[in-house]
Parts: sequence; structure tokens; C-alpha cells
Amino acid sequence: MAMLQKLTLLFPLWMLISAAFALFNPAWFISLNQGSTVVFILAFVMLCMGLTLTVDDFRRIARMPKAVATGFVGQYTIMPLLAWGIATVLDLPVHFAVGLILVGCCPGGTASNLVSYIAKADVALSVVMTVCSTLAAIVLTPLLTQLFAGTLVPVDTWMLFTQTLQVVILPVALGITFNHWFPNTVQRILPFAPLLAVIGVCMICATVFAGQAEGIRSYIGELILATALLHAGGFFLGYGLAKLFNHNESSMRTISIEVGMQNSGLAIVLSKQAFPLLPLAPVVGAISVLMHSLLGSLLAVIWRSQKS
Repeated sequence: MAMLQKLTLLFPLWMLISAAFALFNPAWFISLNQGSTVVFILAFVMLCMGLTLTVDDFRRIARMPKAVATGFVGQYTIMPLLAWGIATVLDLPVHFAVGLILVGCCPGGTASNLVSYIAKADVALSVVMTVCSTLAAIVLTPLLTQLFAGTLVPVDTWMLFTQTLQVVILPVALGITFNHWFPNTVQRILPFAPLLAVIGVCMICATVFAGQAEGIRSYIGELILATALLHAGGFFLGYGLAKLFNHNESSMRTISIEVGMQNSGLAIVLSKQAFPLLPLAPVVGAISVLMHSLLGSLLAVIWRSQKS
């Protein structure tokens, strides 16, 4: 079990390796870019998240409402506004601007729970905030995308709504149901779930990198700058928001991580489904996964070396 945990903690390394292979050996992954394969992989990743949750996780919301509310507000105000602002200031091409805004409008990423653990933050709070933002994504992600990207391209809000329902809410609900009715079986599977989720996210990103390898190599500087500003800004402003509301250090770290790390895998799937005329839009999500994983892990290591 210790080995599985160590392999999971190396998530940023696996992302770098899979991205490099996909960029320079795209033929290895191109078959995954057919049909709904990426959608099914993300649904599997979200199922793995659901398996780690219990009904009691939702009861915790009542025990820590202020911290959950702060993280939730930060998630759905700071990140969409920041994404729109960065896209505007950098004058990004429409496909990248839409991709970045969609990343900003997505819920917190499941990797935030892992990074919170490394940072010696409040993992239970991280889990609850991820669940809350994920459940709210079914309404807020389509509406916010319409608000901030609707001036750039037509946004099919209903498509975003149904896709979010299919690849996020239903798999998570299924995982929670399995955990409730078959706890012994789930306990045997659980040690493998985080690593399987990591592998799934790496495969999704590698697929996007492979499908758009030439475009990524051409615009890599812009993409790295835009996603670095988005996630670094999310970490900084999330921490500042938590400090403003006088949370303790552990909660401030957790809220910072939760705000700064997005479910970029969801952004990839939604952009592929909702914006088929913008084939480069999913690329931003793939770079985003890599960027928030690296920045989040670095921040976590710095915090881990300090006293809480």
C-alpha cells in the first residue's frame, strides 16, 4: 500500500512523462482520440473519486460551513474572472481564450485532495470543498462559461449541462452508492483508486497532446504563460481570501489549493464536446493539468517544510 501511495504522489512526474511521449510520439495515443474514449476515461476518474466518499463527508459541511463557503465562493468567482482577465490582457486567440475560460469555470480538481495531504493542510475540508464545487458544476460551469465566453463564440449551455451531468455527477453518485451498499468490496478497491485516477488523467492529457501536437509546439510559450498565471493567481488569491475571513493556517492552505487547482480533465472533455469548431481549445486543459500539478506540488512541498 505504501508503494501505491508513493506512485500516486509522483503524479506531476507521470504527467510530464506522458506529455513528452505524446508530443513526440503522437501515434502511440492517437487511437484513444476516437469516439467517446476520453469521456469514458474521465467518467472512470470521477467514479474513483466517488468511491472515496461517504454520506458522512456531506455531513461535514454542517460542521465547517464558513470554510466550505469561502472555498466555494473563491472557486466560482476568482477563477472565472481570472481566466477571462488573463485571456483578455494576453489577447489570446479565440480557441485558447475559450479553453482557458472553461478551465476557470470548472470545479476544483480531485488532485487538490492529494496536494492538501502533502501540504499538511486539512484533507477532510479539501474533500468536502471538492464535492461541493463538483456538484454545483452541473449548473455553474455552463452558466459561467456562457457569461465569460459567450461574447467570443456561441456557447451551447445545454450541451455543457448534459455533459457535466454524464461525466461528473452520475459517476460520483455511482461511486458513493457503491461505497454505501458494498463497503467491504470498495475497501479492497480503495487503495488502488487514487493511482488509477492519476493514470486516467494522464491518459486524457496524453490523448489531447497527441491529437494537437503540432499546435501545442507552435504555441507552447503562450499556453504555459496563460495557465501559469491562472493557477498561480488562484493559489495566491485563494489564500488571500481565506486570510481575509480569518481562517486558521491549515484552512487557508486548503482553500488556496482548492481554488488554484481545477478539474482540467473536465474542461478537456467539455471543450471537445461543446466546441467542436475549436479543435485547439482542449489543449489549454491539458497544459492546465500539468501546470497546476507542478505548481501545486511545489507549493505543497514548501508548506510541508514549514510549521502550520
